Amino acid sequence: MTHEVVFAAEARDDLIQLYLYIAERAGDVRALGYIERIESHCRGFADFPERGTRRDDLFPGLRVIGFGRRVTIAFGIQAATVTVYRILYGGRDLSALLDEDQS
Repeated sequence: MTHEVVFAAEARDDLIQLYLYIAERAGDVRALGYIERIESHCRGFADFPERGTRRDDLFPGLRVIGFGRRVTIAFGIQAATVTVYRILYGGRDLSALLDEDQS
């Protein structure tokens, strides 16, 4: 079964902030390429959603998976949808960000 992959507003904001961070340091072309690779990786959840590590201790149904060496992707699986909740760069605190998102 193929799932639809959607990005929560916070995940889209994370991608924008990551793009700006990389573009400032390495240029627009490199930043865009990196963001596109992350998005492509996330779209791969459509066919194989049950990847990553379950983190029910943080949020029921939450899964996390790494991308490259510095990105953590937090997502959840619903009936026919995979929702990407956050895309965190450089060791940001997932627990604190999820608490912030829910307030």
